[in-house]
Amino acid sequence: MKIKHIIEARQFERKWLEKELFPLAKEMEEIAKRGGSDVLKEKKMISFFYEPSTRTRCSFEAAMTLLSGRVIFSTENARQFSSAAKGETLEDTIRILNGYYPDVIVLRYDKEGGAKIAAQFSSVPIINAGDGTGEHPTQALLDIYTIQKELGKIDGISIAMVGDLARGRTVHSLSYLLGQFSNIKIYFVSPKSLKMKDEIKEYLKKQNIIFSEETDLKKVASLVDVIYQTRIQKERGSMLKDSEGFYIVNQEILNLMKKEAMIMHPLPRLDEISPDVDKDPRAAYFRQAENGLYVRMALLKMMLS
Repeated sequence: MKIKHIIEARQFERKWLEKELFPLAKEMEEIAKRGGSDVLKEKKMISFFYEPSTRTRCSFEAAMTLLSGRVIFSTENARQFSSAAKGETLEDTIRILNGYYPDVIVLRYDKEGGAKIAAQFSSVPIINAGDGTGEHPTQALLDIYTIQKELGKIDGISIAMVGDLARGRTVHSLSYLLGQFSNIKIYFVSPKSLKMKDEIKEYLKKQNIIFSEETDLKKVASLVDVIYQTRIQKERGSMLKDSEGFYIVNQEILNLMKKEAMIMHPLPRLDEISPDVDKDPRAAYFRQAENGLYVRMALLKMMLS
């Protein structure tokens, strides 16, 4: 499958994940550990982020460099340090950036739908690095790769998605990808005010994915193969009332979990995972972040080589 733009998780099919992405990501891990490759020599990237980023921006730029490409411009606060601060539209910004001859633009936008708009005005590939409360498709790709790598399977797993499911874009994209697989059980664990979006639940119903909505992580911790923890998206207006509680993965949750289960988090974490969990072998979130480098190397190679 030839990829022009990466806009949303639903554009990817299971066959492509298993036959193309997963093997290439594994190959990219070996290449990275050898010091890189020249497969993208002379290729150029613009990394344009309207919101701060550590893992996504750094892993994309490291991926490009390890494949001998160049990052010709990079910003992680375009709202303040670009003409967006003067009122320039996204459409005009993309037109301007195209004029500087990049081969790809990695874009994080602060509003849902930004990547789709950018793709309409760009002659070069756009990679959605997160669009407001919408989606984060490359995060979902590295998440699904991590599940396959850690558990050896995706079919038949049970997963608890925990925390801010209303505005957490990573769980939106991951839900869409899990819809490609069989016998998946999803527990959406959140306060009632931060429940999963209705359109995603409707999609899962059409895909015959079993899910339930819960408010108590302790109730499902012993049942799942994956706990996918998220933080409360305070920067997007999410708030918790004292009566709604707060979900923390700590020693109590570890004691309930299966020995072969895993804990994931798209990071950054705040208080929702206790630091003492880090030493548990089931804590996969730092390995998950590392896998982001290999998956993004694979995507860049597919799109540009």
